[in-house]
Amino acid sequence: MSRPVFKRRSPTRLSGEESDRQSRAVRSAQAALGSVEAVRAFLNTHHERLGGRPIDLATASEQGLAAVESALAAEGRTDRAPLPRIPEAPREEIRV
Repeated sequence: MSRPVFKRRSPTRLSGEESDRQSRAVRSAQAALGSVEAVRAFLNTHHERLGGRPIDLATASEQGLAAVESALAAEGRTDRAPLPRIPEAPREEIRV
């Protein structure tokens, strides 16, 4: 009997623009939240007001990045106005 062969899925490569937006989102989160744990939790957890995972939204478009940066700015405020809902990004997991 031969061993089953498991094919590893190669990670999806980001375009230069997507990579830049992802980096900007991480830097913004680090500046706003401080700890690595808080940054990971914020970027990788579904955010109800944004309608998705912040890292996916920020990577997908400039509008998504702007919405994520607005959400980060609102983290310290109590007068939270509704944030614009961004079209859904691909459901691929991006680890930060």
